[in-house]
Amino acid sequence: MSQTSPRSTKSATTAVVRKHVIDALDELKAKDIREIDVRGKTSIADLLVIASGTSARHVKSIADEVVKFAKKAGVMPLGVEGEQEAEWVLVDLGDVIVHVMLPRIREFYGLERLWTVGDREIDAEAVNAG
Repeated sequence: MSQTSPRSTKSATTAVVRKHVIDALDELKAKDIREIDVRGKTSIADLLVIASGTSARHVKSIADEVVKFAKKAGVMPLGVEGEQEAEWVLVDLGDVIVHVMLPRIREFYGLERLWTVGDREIDAEAVNAG
């Protein structure tokens, strides 16, 4: 009889939630979808998914679709923040956290830069300049 480790079960669950999130984002044509693996950097989640909407209404619709797809998959969101202003809506699905933002808000806060510091290969321009 084989046993599944809690870690592999968690990874499988994260993968299923991730797939539903990406499907929801694709369904409503979210822009510039980016996934960031944050395992080992924080205990709050395994994966951050960041996407942009073209307007506040689009951002809210995308976030609503993420919630709908998650619920279909049997995952109840732990929380949804920012729906009223809809410039940046965060959907907390436990191991996967989804950020849907207006492009100007996304650029201002720079979550991609924040969570990938030290992950990037050395920039060729920096090498040539130094």
